[in-house]
Formats: sequence, structure tokens, C-alpha cells
Amino acid sequence: MTDPGLVLRDGVEAKEIVVEQLAAAVKIIREHGPTKIITLGGECSVSVAPFTALAGRYGDDLAVVWIDSHPDVGQSDYPGYHAMAVSAITGHGDPDVLAQLPATVAPDRVALTGLHAWTDDDYPHLAEWGLASLAPDQLRETSEPLLRWLEQTGCSRVAIHFDVDTIDSTEQVYGLGAEPDGLTDAQVKRLIADLNRTADVVGLTIAEFIPRQVMHLQRLADGFPLLG
Repeated sequence: MTDPGLVLRDGVEAKEIVVEQLAAAVKIIREHGPTKIITLGGECSVSVAPFTALAGRYGDDLAVVWIDSHPDVGQSDYPGYHAMAVSAITGHGDPDVLAQLPATVAPDRVALTGLHAWTDDDYPHLAEWGLASLAPDQLRETSEPLLRWLEQTGCSRVAIHFDVDTIDSTEQVYGLGAEPDGLTDAQVKRLIADLNRTADVVGLTIAEFIPRQVMHLQRLADGFPLLG
């Protein structure tokens, strides 16, 4: 017998559980009122509650840097909520999901960074919503394109989402998804360090890693902001 909470509804897989868990996460954050939030583990949707909570606190002074091979701008064309995370954060998507959010982030304050794995249905969303995107080859030698974008937003605070599939899988595979031609460990460390020098990092997510790769991930994350 199928758990009713796991069924596909309104184009979202396990929508009942997604909405329930999102509401619970937002409630916990609201009760504690943190000024900075670290999220470790889980798939990409784990950033939705903390980043929108931070948007509620900081308003237009918050930018989001989404370091990921994929844009995560799905709608109902693919039912996995993890692929809808940026959609939700920017106020696009299922109304029952959006109703749980404390705030949203304007698309022009979100930069998809290290993006190089697309599906055809992603392109119109990026164009229509006005999201910035930076491919790995634009960032291999310098962080300047990303830092220029951040300066143009006028934001002094940034929330960073790092999906480990951004790392070139020919160098290291940290998660279940293996994507070649991504950024290297060193390039991601440099990007995050440069963001930390330039802005106040108030949110950090490290997502999609698998437990057996934690020791490798500790080496990569050494020096990341908010991790002590």
C-alpha cells in the first residue's frame, strides 16, 4: 500500500510530505531567530527554508549564490522537488509550497554559479525570470565575474548554496550525481573565500554529499565561512 504522503500531486512528488517538512523547518527557524544559518546534508531543497528565512530578515540586502551543476529551476515538468529549489526561493512554483515561505529572493539577486548541466525546459525559466548564470569556464582563473555581479546587486550579505556535484567528477565524486567538466576543488574554495572577503556570508549550505565521502569533503570545506 502506497503512503499517501508520497504520491505525486500537482506535479510535485511527495508533495504532502514536502509541504509538511518545509513548514516544520520554517517554524524551527522562526522560533530561534538566527542571524546566520548553516545547513549540512540533504538534497538541494534543504536551502529553501533557511534562505527564505534569511530573505525575511535581510530583505533586498541578501543575494544568493547557487553553486551547482544544475539550475534547479524546475516547475512541474520534472516532479522532484529538489530540482525546484531555486524556483521556490525566487517565488515561482507550487502555491502550497510558496505559502509556507517567510519571504522570497528576487531572481536578479540570484547567481547560478558553475552551471553546466541543463535540460531543455530550464532555458525559458532562466530567461523569463532574469537569473544570472556563470559557467565553470568563466570562473576557472578568477572570481571576478561573480564578484562583479554581487557588486551590481548592491547586497552586503550573501547566502551560499554548494551542491557537491559542481565539482568535476573526473577529479572527485562527492555525491550520487557525477558531472564532468565542473569546477575543481581549488576553484570552489577560491570562489567561496572571495565571497567571504567581499560580503557578509549569512547562509551556507553543503548539499548532496554521501556519507562515505565526508572525509574528502572535510578537506574541501576547510576554511569555508561559518564553519568555525
